[in-house]
Amino acid sequence: MAQAKRRASATWSGSLQEGTGSLSATGGVLNNTPFSFKTRFLSEDGSAGTNPEELLAAAHAGCFTMATGATMGQQGFTPTNLETKAVLTMDMDTLTITAVDLVLTGSVPGLDQAKFEEIANDAKKNCIISRALSPDIKVTLTATLV
Repeated sequence: MAQAKRRASATWSGSLQEGTGSLSATGGVLNNTPFSFKTRFLSEDGSAGTNPEELLAAAHAGCFTMATGATMGQQGFTPTNLETKAVLTMDMDTLTITAVDLVLTGSVPGLDQAKFEEIANDAKKNCIISRALSPDIKVTLTATLV
């Protein structure tokens, strides 16, 4: 069985609320990218760094969008543009991720709204990240063809 391995690392110094850390990954996008209690739990604007939940939302948006495009290609459609916004919800009382809302907007010549939604729903169910989150995390989808 062929396997792919992706690597990342994290460092942390200090207490939970005052400490700081950094994240790196071999792909280079994360290269000592800062994260902290503030970037994880207090600041949603991202100006002070990133956080694991934001990275999971980005991974889900990317995986889902690629899966949608792949299925379209298999069915003979070539998207002009696909854009997915992912909003991850975390219950702050239990520190549990409870949902990811995917909002897909796309322009695909020759595709009608019903087929667009069918393909997107299949990708929502079957993309690698959706399967990793299943069945514990509720994933919703809004798909709009423009």
